[in-house]
Amino acid sequence: MIAKVGERFVLNGEGEPGEYVLKMRQFPQEALLIHLFEQGNLDRALMEELGRVTAKFHEKAETNDYITSFGTPQRIRQAFEQNYQQTQKYVGNLLTQQQYDETRNFTNDFFEKVNLFQQRQMQQRIRECHGDLHLRNICFWHDKIQLFDRSEFNEAFRFVDVMYDVAFTVMDVDARQRWDLGNAFLNTYIEQTGDWEGLQILPLYLSRQAYVRAKVNSLLLDDPEISPQDQQQAARIAADYYQLAWSYGQKRSGKLILMSGLSGSGKSTVAQALARQINGIHLRSDALRKHLAKLPLYESGPPSLYRPEMSDRTYERLLELGEMLVLSGFFVILDAKFDRRHWREKAIAFAEAEGISLQILHCHAPLSVLEKRLVQRQNDISDATPQLLAQQQAAAEPFSEGESPYVREVETNHPDSQNPRFLANLVGL
Repeated sequence: MIAKVGERFVLNGEGEPGEYVLKMRQFPQEALLIHLFEQGNLDRALMEELGRVTAKFHEKAETNDYITSFGTPQRIRQAFEQNYQQTQKYVGNLLTQQQYDETRNFTNDFFEKVNLFQQRQMQQRIRECHGDLHLRNICFWHDKIQLFDRSEFNEAFRFVDVMYDVAFTVMDVDARQRWDLGNAFLNTYIEQTGDWEGLQILPLYLSRQAYVRAKVNSLLLDDPEISPQDQQQAARIAADYYQLAWSYGQKRSGKLILMSGLSGSGKSTVAQALARQINGIHLRSDALRKHLAKLPLYESGPPSLYRPEMSDRTYERLLELGEMLVLSGFFVILDAKFDRRHWREKAIAFAEAEGISLQILHCHAPLSVLEKRLVQRQNDISDATPQLLAQQQAAAEPFSEGESPYVREVETNHPDSQNPRFLANLVGL
């Protein structure tokens, strides 16, 4: 603060405030996540932390009726149509007519799903977001992730679905062939927010973010100030982004994987490793249960949280979300004990009726190992303790003859149990 003291102005003086000043500090460019990536230092743990930071940022982000009004399909579609109009002249050069038509048809089909956009508005998922959340606008400085350079200049870029922000980050690492990093970020974010339903609209924004990157690079070809060498490079980059935008719209068959086993059997560890390998959605019953009860994830739940009626509610919702996401083309890993035949058979019936691939990974290890793992468990959303193991063993229902063809045994005390290729082969991917 600059204060007026008598006839003089004094920095940090105790007189009448005359002006306020801000001292800025510059972070080193080496702290940017893009630099960390290029140096091979951007790992999954840091992307998981980015997921938590982004979830908190969105939780605190403002929303109101005016901001929510930007979430109608008509309003969002305008920006998409502008992108297609501005890039039509590059068809036949940077992208094929088929890519252009199929990408456009894919996004147009989304805008017919009016109910989906209305749900996002009603759920208050349209917020004052970042708008430009890619690796060049995120840094890791003083052991803390910082988001910066927000799209302050354009409301339409900033008043968006939270999945718009999430998609930008995921797309940015997808474009660099590191789906595992995007998966780490996405699954962490979704678990923190409980916004699994938002995954239905994610492909729309993934395609949009890649297409905009393609458009920006395409426009460089029309700039006479750009050298021929730089134009050639821009053309290659644009073509890659057009291909990526198109790929997000390609229909794929979903797959459902059920984890099964006692607490401490390694279900979540195996599920997480598998999710990173196959780019799957990892949905933990422990997280879902606490979201349903509106409890903080890392707060121990009361006994009522584990009553049979709450467990039934949790499994009902778990399977509901799993079915929704599988039908949307995702590989889905439902991480729960699945110790009751009723819930397993319900998942099998769905998979058989819809022609969906399903497997059950039954995780197990010696009881002494399970007890040790539960004793050593820290900073986890699960409330399980070693004292529960005997009760769980007694209540678990063995696999029936009809279930057996779907079951794959995983000995989690074996070193291969977390090997990505071993796990992918186990589920046929």
